[in-house]
Amino acid sequence: MRARSKLVEGYRSVVDDGRGHSVVTDLPRDKGGMDTAPTALELAVMGLAGCITTIFAMIASGKKLSFEDIEVIVNAEKSDKDLTITSGRIKGIVVSNEPEERVRKIWQDTLKICPVGVLFQRAAVQFEHELEIRRR
Repeated sequence: MRARSKLVEGYRSVVDDGRGHSVVTDLPRDKGGMDTAPTALELAVMGLAGCITTIFAMIASGKKLSFEDIEVIVNAEKSDKDLTITSGRIKGIVVSNEPEERVRKIWQDTLKICPVGVLFQRAAVQFEHELEIRRR
């Protein structure tokens, strides 16, 4: 993996992955930015949410678990005195008619192996987890 960032204007940067994909980062106005994009730290939190949905779908596919939808909401806490995220809450919402135990097992397996989640764990950031299963 590789990333490159180029400062464009003010605090706005374009970050690319070397495979033709790019994202923009910026700071909020109260921090001197133009508020045109998420901050790099917000992208990390967004990456965690995206990682969880992807890994859940991959495991569910491999285990032949059918589901209609998954949504992951990550709320991360960072006080003004801290340099980075210190804790947070992850809520998963899965729409499936499969047995609850199967869905919960895949959720737990997802949280164990999600690479971005592992990165946060190794950085000692504690996230509480919650799973809501909805039926159709």
